[in-house]
Amino acid sequence: MNSKILVVEDVPEMAELASMYLKKSGMTVESVGSAEEALEYIGKQMPDLIILDLNLPGMSGFDFLKKFRDEYNSSLPVIIVSARDADEDIIKGLGNGADEFVTKPYSPKVLTARVEAILRRQAKVTAAAEASYEFGPYTVLLNSCVLKKGPEKIPLSTKEYEVLEFLISHENEVLGPEKIYREVWKAQYGDITAVAVYVQRLRKKIEEDPSSPKYIKTVFGMGYKFEKGTI
Repeated sequence: MNSKILVVEDVPEMAELASMYLKKSGMTVESVGSAEEALEYIGKQMPDLIILDLNLPGMSGFDFLKKFRDEYNSSLPVIIVSARDADEDIIKGLGNGADEFVTKPYSPKVLTARVEAILRRQAKVTAAAEASYEFGPYTVLLNSCVLKKGPEKIPLSTKEYEVLEFLISHENEVLGPEKIYREVWKAQYGDITAVAVYVQRLRKKIEEDPSSPKYIKTVFGMGYKFEKGTI
């Protein structure tokens, strides 16, 4: 099981123990000591599962989890591991989007088994139900709101994904910025320059040369058009 696991734990000994057992099961593990470092990592590459401590320096595990779910619109599994075992903490963690809550001290063997079980379950669900859209080397997993380039996940914010999904759902159709804003932002009025900002962000992530885009093209005086292009 060659899955990428991100361990967010500020106690090096705890992070090393969890990492050792996960690696023995064939997983790739990256450890960071704060929520801020975790967000920086996710901004570059998306793991397959996150193991999250709550008592972190700076941003708390609760705040990280809420920010992660809000900004990345991700169904990616998160397991909380914490010495905090009060009912209200467990309820809050699960309510904020955690898939499991494991209290410390825990057995690293049991934690590894839980990780494997969640990943197996998610793989089955994805294989059975995932609709996808492909363009060039990219695949958009429409059910889980994920963009991939080959096996690598490309991090997208919620709004970046929504703009991309709207564009590909109107492939080869010229879309004015007013229409994109109205449909994606769900508002009749607002700052439509936001559309150009998000188009530029997407181009930086999917275009080989953002100044000469192959997929998200500008139709001058009219708006934007998404074309699949060629591999």
